[in-house]
Amino acid sequence: MQIVIALYDRFTALDAVGPHQVLAHVPGAEIIFASERARAVSDETGTLTLGADASYADVPHPDVLLIPGGPGQSAHMGDGPFRDWIIEADKTTTWTTSVCTGSLILAAAGLLTGRQATTYWLAMNELASLGAKPVHDRYVFDGKYATSAGVSAGIDMALALAARLTDDDTAQAIQLGIEYAPNPPFNAGSPTTAPPALVAAQRAATRFPNP
Repeated sequence: MQIVIALYDRFTALDAVGPHQVLAHVPGAEIIFASERARAVSDETGTLTLGADASYADVPHPDVLLIPGGPGQSAHMGDGPFRDWIIEADKTTTWTTSVCTGSLILAAAGLLTGRQATTYWLAMNELASLGAKPVHDRYVFDGKYATSAGVSAGIDMALALAARLTDDDTAQAIQLGIEYAPNPPFNAGSPTTAPPALVAAQRAATRFPNP
């Protein structure tokens, strides 16, 4: 089972690494990081670099395709090699997935039109404008498409996907193996629970599409 995680400049690290940590434990999984060419790709902070060992041309027919989000997403909303590859790869995938604003890339490619999907909380309006039906959930499955909300939600989606690729017992074993039992010190991880002033400040500071 070939699982391809796309990388592009200024991706968000956990969007890619979180699902990787889960899906790498799926029996029979082959995880491949791909970019327009085999190269080192830096995240949005410039402090973490992942190696893309394959080009798009090297992985034309993945079983599972995962598109991370990040500020660099805006550079891939139009025509280009990345979009062309996604559209072609999607024709034969078993699952096409995204984390955070990666769903905007899928939606811009026309793959989420009329489908329920989610994304980063500040990008919901942008997702709707691209033809998807936004849902305010941690992750959403609609047909073979699985999308997740911001950053950390990619781990939740990956565990749900692992259950579909294998079974609930295997997915639970993966969850236990990575000791995924979130217990954050604050209840500020959602705009519905964070202090209103904090939510307002982030709304004022953030615009989509990203620069």
